[in-house]
Amino acid sequence: MSTLPACPQCQSEFTYEDGGLFVCPECAHEWSSEASTLAEAAVKVYRDSAGNVLQDGDTVTVVKDLKLKGSSGVVKMGTKVKNIRLVDGDHDIDCKIDGFGAMSLKSEFVRKV
Repeated sequence: MSTLPACPQCQSEFTYEDGGLFVCPECAHEWSSEASTLAEAAVKVYRDSAGNVLQDGDTVTVVKDLKLKGSSGVVKMGTKVKNIRLVDGDHDIDCKIDGFGAMSLKSEFVRKV
């Protein structure tokens, strides 16, 4: 098993080292070893309103009433949301809420159960 990082462009595991650079034989991408350590350190950590780390599949509760855009509905404080999925973007959480359907929420408005 290789300890070399996977290619950041095509995720190939067949990378090799050439001097101070890593090279991908599949897409011909070259990058420095410093860039790969920075990329590993830049993994985003999602936190709830209390500072707890969130993960895919967690159950959370809504900490304040949230008005729905384009609708007169409101997601009430204390609503339990099961099996969340974390995504990149302005809204961190994709989920399904009973009675409302698929939604996107910001992690600052939920608390991990």
